[in-house]
Amino acid sequence: MAPPSGTLQRGRYPAIGSSPCQRSRKQRRTSHPTSRLGRVVLGQCTRVSSAMAPSSPSNGPRRNMYDKHMGHEFRNEIETLRCIEHLNLVRFHGFLEFGGEQLIIVEYVPNGNLREHLEGLNGKVLEFSVRLEIAIDVAHAITYLHTYSDQPVIHRDIKSSNILLANNCRAKVADFGFAKLAPTDATHVSTQVKGTAGYLDPEYLRTYQLTEKSDVYSFGVLLVELVTGRRPIEPKRAIVERVTAKWAMEKFSKGDAILTLDPNLEVNDATNLAIEKMYELALQCLAPKKRNRPSMRRCAEILWSIRKDYRELAQPTSS
Repeated sequence: MAPPSGTLQRGRYPAIGSSPCQRSRKQRRTSHPTSRLGRVVLGQCTRVSSAMAPSSPSNGPRRNMYDKHMGHEFRNEIETLRCIEHLNLVRFHGFLEFGGEQLIIVEYVPNGNLREHLEGLNGKVLEFSVRLEIAIDVAHAITYLHTYSDQPVIHRDIKSSNILLANNCRAKVADFGFAKLAPTDATHVSTQVKGTAGYLDPEYLRTYQLTEKSDVYSFGVLLVELVTGRRPIEPKRAIVERVTAKWAMEKFSKGDAILTLDPNLEVNDATNLAIEKMYELALQCLAPKKRNRPSMRRCAEILWSIRKDYRELAQPTSS
């Protein structure tokens, strides 16, 4: 039997209360279309943060709400979120359907997304050590999806605007609207290409064959983004610099990796070495053929080693 319209659902489980839905509907009525609720586009959905609404005891715990207008992505995200749980993934609380509208309610992550921080929209610079920790967090999250969830999950839209940051800058991967459950008895999934320009695996784009290595390619782009601070595609730059990963890898191959470092970051021996090693990993992730890319678990292991060396070099020497 279909759940009553307007009740909060946790995956396929029975309703766990209608009062959150009533509050959500009240917030949406009083704020639409000139909403005081924050709206941020994430993939094919809109994230509405109730924490930005006028404060009220009835607001309850802070949370994000995903307003889905595409039924397939809505159902797909529910089916994915209900079977995964990890420190570095946004936590799923439930979903709402009422009046033709659909909401996915997830953990409130208060510190914006990675892309906003790389652009300095909060007035602060993400230090290199923090960027390295974010890379490790994301690697942990994707490793869990590929290896340790009940059924392997391919995210299919790993990008900086889908990496949410907590107050301590711990990263949480969000937006599972494009995610795909990977069959355990096949090497790939044949499916329509979805994702974001600049992050798309070229082999997936050409063959329509989706594998976990498609996420690895996107992660390679993200590594370059963390080092450079640039978007994957920057049309206003000179032609040779417009595709950031290609430009950065060419600089790296010529021994000029340091020239790609985000100008807001300090140059020192520890950072120099870490950049070289991160680009070595990025180059593997960006391999044209998926068979030549590492697993996400291997990416995490390499990043642990990079962090260890970085910390040792960054420690002040005793006089």
